[in-house]
Amino acid sequence: MGRFGEATAVERAGDGRYQADLDQGFGFAEALNGGYLMAVLARAAVDASPHDHPISTAASFLRVAKPGPAEVLVEPRKSGRTAAMSRVTLVQAGEPVVDALITTGTLETGLEPHWTGEAPPAMPAPDECSTFASGKDDRGFADNVEMLFDPATMGWLDGQPSGRLEARAWFRLPGYGNDGCALALAVDALPPVVLNVGAKGWAPTVELTWHMRAVPAPGRLAVHGGGRLVAGGWFDEEVEVWDSAGRLVAQSRQLARVGRGLT
Repeated sequence: MGRFGEATAVERAGDGRYQADLDQGFGFAEALNGGYLMAVLARAAVDASPHDHPISTAASFLRVAKPGPAEVLVEPRKSGRTAAMSRVTLVQAGEPVVDALITTGTLETGLEPHWTGEAPPAMPAPDECSTFASGKDDRGFADNVEMLFDPATMGWLDGQPSGRLEARAWFRLPGYGNDGCALALAVDALPPVVLNVGAKGWAPTVELTWHMRAVPAPGRLAVHGGGRLVAGGWFDEEVEVWDSAGRLVAQSRQLARVGRGLT
């Protein structure tokens, strides 16, 4: 299962109730990554569903989730032949932390699309990309999620942001394959695109909606992030995830707060 599989595991504790142990290795300092939290919710939603895949998730992030014990509550809203819908809530210390509406369905493996739009520009080869490995013993997000970043979108690290809302990277989870839970993490794994227009620091997600469009092929995933507007302390971020077979397998849009550096 790899560390990610263990970190997103849920244990049924009753009708619509699951226990989880949130892993600090998928966060930054004490704040856990939103995509990781959505993967935990997806794991519970699929377990409680007759269907195999989390095809649509609309998540509101109410509080900062901390490492340690948590409860996941799954409240069915509809169950049908092609889709089931549930309200799924992550709870810590008696308070809701993430509240989501998750729709599950079953996607055919290897299904070719009837039509698809233009693919994004090609990524540089992995050996031409840069990493964020920390090299520390307390292995954090950068060491548990293998990401190789397009150098053209990383100028903000050297005080030379590109001036565009953008981020791109290759994505892979060591010891774990590509599935719906991996995609939940992938859509929220990039550095905030707003860093490339001068923002600094943490950019907390307020709401994120993502869709699983296909079962991904094995291999690295190409994650492309962009956006449309920064205004009034808010920005949007749109992400597409493409697999090694050249198929669009996930897409997302989130609304987040701007960190420091912009007025």
